Amino acid sequence: MNKVRKLFYSKKVAPYVFVCPFILSFMFFWIYPLISTGMMSFQDITPTGTDWIGFNNYKKLVKDTVFHTAILNSFEYMALTLVLLIPFPMLFAVLIDSRLVKAKGFWKACLYVPALTSVVISGTLFRLMFSEYPTGQMNMLTSALGLGTFKWLKMKATGLSALLIVCCWRWTGVNMLYFISGLKAIDTSLYESADIDGASAWQKFRYVTVPLLKPTIIYVITISVYAGLSMFMESYMLWAGPDSPNNIGLTIVGYLYKRGITKNQLGYGSAVGIVLLVIALAINMVQLIMNGTFKKEED
Repeated sequence: MNKVRKLFYSKKVAPYVFVCPFILSFMFFWIYPLISTGMMSFQDITPTGTDWIGFNNYKKLVKDTVFHTAILNSFEYMALTLVLLIPFPMLFAVLIDSRLVKAKGFWKACLYVPALTSVVISGTLFRLMFSEYPTGQMNMLTSALGLGTFKWLKMKATGLSALLIVCCWRWTGVNMLYFISGLKAIDTSLYESADIDGASAWQKFRYVTVPLLKPTIIYVITISVYAGLSMFMESYMLWAGPDSPNNIGLTIVGYLYKRGITKNQLGYGSAVGIVLLVIALAINMVQLIMNGTFKKEED
């Protein structure tokens, strides 16, 4: 018993004991599903059995125009969320962290509360808000302005705008808290030195805040790329299912669900999932390399 106790209290063994739960969960919930999905993508899976078909699923994806539409929609959504969910949360974080804003805790809570709301509830509310009927809040607003009513979720531009509004409503507060955490790590003496040198508020933001927030910015970009490409529930709830007019709300994950679950084509759906993983990894690796994440620091 004493030997076992000494073993667990050993400085060499203890770190592995604490890391072991993470390694086991990582292997069980990530490595195993990844390997299983990779194998399934080379198979034709039916209720009666499975057949090994090689790269046939991937060859079909190359010619699948609906899949191409899903990729284009996901890329548009991802790019626009990066444009909206990087600068604006950063600006809100800087304002809340400054002396200009009072009741900081209140504003943090107001911006963060939407993230705590169920996506099912928020998606349903926004679907009713963007309803094509005159009773929809957006149509009531446009009617009051004399612009008439619109079929918001049946047009490409307005449908994408609705998705972006849902996204910004839910995640602006989350990204803002990331940036606030990054701001807390900046030494205030740097701002004091900038004040002594006569730097304006913009110059302090441009030459002090932004460079020192670079690690936080890279992190937010990384998770935003993944979140943008893997978006599903917002679209599903906004159009009340995986189908939308002319596939204007179809995403890669939505197409995976449609083929893999709805049509019971698990092999084809697995191929879609592997392609999504490769695309997300490729984009994030490129942006991490461009941001100098893997560069060795000079002594």
